[in-house]
Amino acid sequence: MSITIPDEMLATTRMSEAEMKQEIAVTLFQKEKLTLAQASRFAGMNRIAFQHLLASRQIPVHYDVEDFEQDIKNLREMGRL
Repeated sequence: MSITIPDEMLATTRMSEAEMKQEIAVTLFQKEKLTLAQASRFAGMNRIAFQHLLASRQIPVHYDVEDFEQDIKNLREMGRL
């Protein structure tokens, strides 16, 4: 599924497309609709950068089993486990 954000909406909010995606990702993460991994992908950011964005807004990180499993998978793929 693709979502189209009209240029008029971006102009009205004075946001770039990237900023809009980040705002949507943060909101969905706060409402626990997306995991940390999902929200960071949606925002087009790596997980660490997304965590820094959350921290800058004093939003706690919900680190669940799915996030842990994804981290383990990533570490294995990187040859660190």
